[in-house]
Amino acid sequence: MESPQNIKKRLRSVNNINKITKAMELVAATKMRKSQEIALASRPYAFAALDFLATISGLDQSKLPELFQKRKIKKVLFVLVSSDKGLAGAFNSSVFRKFEQHMKRDEEKYATEEKIYAAVGEKAYNYLFKKGLNIARKFVAIGDYTTTDQVYPLAEFLADGYIEEKWDRVVVVSTHFRSALKQEPHVRRILPIDFDHIADTIKEIIPERGKFADLIKEQQINFVPNKNDAKEYLIEPSAKEVLEKLAKHLFFIQVYHLILEANASEHSARRMAMKTASDNASDLGNGLNLQYNKSRQSRITTEISEISAGAEALS
Repeated sequence: MESPQNIKKRLRSVNNINKITKAMELVAATKMRKSQEIALASRPYAFAALDFLATISGLDQSKLPELFQKRKIKKVLFVLVSSDKGLAGAFNSSVFRKFEQHMKRDEEKYATEEKIYAAVGEKAYNYLFKKGLNIARKFVAIGDYTTTDQVYPLAEFLADGYIEEKWDRVVVVSTHFRSALKQEPHVRRILPIDFDHIADTIKEIIPERGKFADLIKEQQINFVPNKNDAKEYLIEPSAKEVLEKLAKHLFFIQVYHLILEANASEHSARRMAMKTASDNASDLGNGLNLQYNKSRQSRITTEISEISAGAEALS
């Protein structure tokens, strides 16, 4: 049996780890609550922006801005959204696994197209770099609570690259926040903008449970656009100028919402990972404490036996 001294050292180490993971769990829980509130509060506006984009996409193609114009696909930009830091459980690996599954499934479709990659987060950059892929740009230090100023460079990079024909399609792989216990990786085509893809995106990300889902059912709100009920707008003074600025803004809202959802998912995943680590450390500590007591009792019993045997020998 292991000596009580060694067990005590191990027990001390486990208790120290438990304190660290518990502190990290509390920090992650605080960040999770705030990022979750921001993401949930942005959803109605994001859904309205997507609905507006879908409506605009149904207009005459000749009047639409460049972001809506479809052309032959020669280059595809893949954007992977991950975290800058680790210790987030399966948050990053689930995004990379979803990306690999998507590439394998659509291997034939992408065979004739040039593939370019962009990384949001250090983990995504490291993943793409290790695979030796063509990384156009990386975006890091987005922050614990994503702001609009931090997302503008990414949205402009995607939109300007599409307008300048650096790529003809943009596909984003990111995580959507469902609940504190559930985050789902999704693959979304965000450029070019068209009605069908926007409708599919809204169907994917509308929550099925929770306060927001109950409110939708209670007030009978339908965020999924319908081509037959498309709204008509009178745009003055110049439809082209208005639509160009409006399209960029609405596209930015779509990208901003993606990052907010990924941010809330990251903190939720990290909180769960730290909670699991704390629980495991507690269980291991309890086991070591029991082992220490048994070892100590065994040593005491052995010493008593030796004293008794020595006393009998002397008598």
